[in-house]
Amino acid sequence: MTFVPMLISSKRGKDVPLSAQTPSSMHPIGIVAFAVCIVAGILIFAVTKNGLLLLPLMLLGLYLLFAIRVAEQWERAVVLRLGKYRGLRGPGLFWVIPVVDEVSKVVDQRVRVTDVTAESALTRDTVPVNVGAIIFWVVWDVEKAVLEVQEFFDAITLGAQTALRETIGKHELAEMITQREQLNKELQRILDEKTNPWGITVQSVEVRDVHIPQALEEAMSRQAQAERERQARIILGTAETEISNLFAKASEVYQGNPVAMHLRAMNMLYEAIKEKGAMVIVPSSAVETMGMGGMLAMTSLKVPEMK
Repeated sequence: MTFVPMLISSKRGKDVPLSAQTPSSMHPIGIVAFAVCIVAGILIFAVTKNGLLLLPLMLLGLYLLFAIRVAEQWERAVVLRLGKYRGLRGPGLFWVIPVVDEVSKVVDQRVRVTDVTAESALTRDTVPVNVGAIIFWVVWDVEKAVLEVQEFFDAITLGAQTALRETIGKHELAEMITQREQLNKELQRILDEKTNPWGITVQSVEVRDVHIPQALEEAMSRQAQAERERQARIILGTAETEISNLFAKASEVYQGNPVAMHLRAMNMLYEAIKEKGAMVIVPSSAVETMGMGGMLAMTSLKVPEMK
């Protein structure tokens, strides 16, 4: 007798043989039931010395050994009878007919995460990039996923890589870096249209990394630095222009009002000498112009220190 091993989803989503079972798809509960039947038959034979019950108990144990199956809460088992689809079983304990029935797959219906990459893909502005993304998807119709797709996990992975390359070619590098949310929604829409007929829904797509060649990265860094320096010079030139305009307007006011000019000069002189121990020497002609007297050729002003 040959039996198909029971399958279950791994962490990455692929269906692999269930490690808790034997290669002939025997569940531990079936093994225990088989052992109980054998022990019961031996005990009955030892007590009654009648071997008529030993054979039926052994056959019952063999039946239970291969008939008992258990599916976890998040799993659905696909049962085939003589190669024909009979339905889904689980979660929990269920029975199959040995030899006639086989459990072809046990599909995990939890949300799965698949990591896909697109290496050396060209953007719309012909920039080679390596893009990595993760896809969150779930099998909502196990019957479609198993009967209509040979390997739905491989189909999801390869389809996601193709969709990722297609989306990269439609966007420029700057858009991919600054508009990732829009890129994620576009990828989800493309994948969902492909996978919905298979009974699979792509819940979300997240672009994780966008890598560009090192030489291009250095060139972009130099370009950004040059752009910042240009902006700084523009700001500095604008500030100089505004200051010169203000000085021009101030000169017009002082030109028609000498008293205001003298007051401004006195204020500037005060501001210069108000610090501790500060001393300013000004020509006597400047002092005469301000009306402060001019007996000496040079005048020294000193503000006493504040105590």
